[in-house]
Amino acid sequence: MSKTFDRFAGIAFLLIGLLFVIESQRISESSYGSAVGPDIFPIGLGSLLILLSARLVYETMRYDVSGEKGESINYRKFIIIFVSAVVYAALLEPLGYVITTFAFLLVAFQTMERGKWLQSIVVATLFSVGVYYLFATFLGGSLPGFPVF
Repeated sequence: MSKTFDRFAGIAFLLIGLLFVIESQRISESSYGSAVGPDIFPIGLGSLLILLSARLVYETMRYDVSGEKGESINYRKFIIIFVSAVVYAALLEPLGYVITTFAFLLVAFQTMERGKWLQSIVVATLFSVGVYYLFATFLGGSLPGFPVF
């Protein structure tokens, strides 16, 4: 990637992570009889995004500029994943967590590395079902279930 693009992306994601953490403080701590409040995941994900973004910004400071020539930024992959994230957010309630997460991960895996369909399907299935089970059943939280037709 480009040093300039990585630096701007790191700063942008750092600010988004800060926004997640700050705005998640406004969410109530308890939810419909849930042991885990709805503010836990946004705080955790925002914190993780802050840490990873800080690492990216730090790494761009140590780049060797000589390898930057001739590399092009792949906007196509970025746009595909961005659009699929928007569609994921729009379909999360109607289709449920497991189905939309599985579909989003499958699209993202295939966008980043074509082929390896079986591996992508297995990982997407295990992740979406595993997180749903862990959060909804084990921790007693609530996620959008399966669609009711």
